[in-house]
Amino acid sequence: MLALERVSLSFDDKVILRDVSFTLYRGHTKIILGASGSGKSTTLKLITGLLKPDGGEIWVNGERVDTMSEREMMKVRTDLGMVFQEGALFDSLTVAQNVGYKLSEELQWDEDKTRARVEEVLGFVSLREFIDRMPSELSGGQRRRVAIARALAARPGILLYDEATTGLDPITATSIDEEMVKLRDLEEVSSIIVTHQLRDAFFVATHEAQRRDGKVVISEADAAKCDEAEFIMLKDGVICFEGNAQELRAVKDPYIRDFLS
Repeated sequence: MLALERVSLSFDDKVILRDVSFTLYRGHTKIILGASGSGKSTTLKLITGLLKPDGGEIWVNGERVDTMSEREMMKVRTDLGMVFQEGALFDSLTVAQNVGYKLSEELQWDEDKTRARVEEVLGFVSLREFIDRMPSELSGGQRRRVAIARALAARPGILLYDEATTGLDPITATSIDEEMVKLRDLEEVSSIIVTHQLRDAFFVATHEAQRRDGKVVISEADAAKCDEAEFIMLKDGVICFEGNAQELRAVKDPYIRDFLS
């Protein structure tokens, strides 16, 4: 679905990323960890074309995107959904208008088709009854779930989460984690999660969603499923670890042990 090959970026004399390489497969998850300024969110900006690397290659769905123009990137972004830390909803638009914005304004869907899809994705995140509310009437967790619904509306194959649970209480954060798991396992969405919330990162990496008797059940994943979620640890713009949750917990590197503590 996505690959970075020896990607580097600097701002003046400050190195942000150096020779970063990784691959994301369909229905899998990459969880990017690291201290502030380590290049986590910058990686997402490079993938979406908001920044261009100084070197290396970025591939999305088999197309090299780091050399594309803004017009060419618009097509690529139809298969990329982005969930921002603060939700980034339009305060003057209803929940329905926020979720359906890309469908109606960019994809030119008609009103009935847009409304049907908005109802569908809001149902997926258990917010259908809030469809005509304003963002100011929602809790922080509800706004994040609306942001997830908006990112999901155009049926992207890849979702990018930038600190999606930051600032939320543990119970609400878990509800967002469960949405990430559901989208990955039930919709086969590939995801990159940038976070410094270790509890949420390990929850997503070690749980799975299944449909049982018409209901969605979240449970602990087996070893094979856990292998589909890989952690990447960035230190000073360089990948210093890549592996699954079990491997991350067992690592002896002092920097990583200090980070995890």
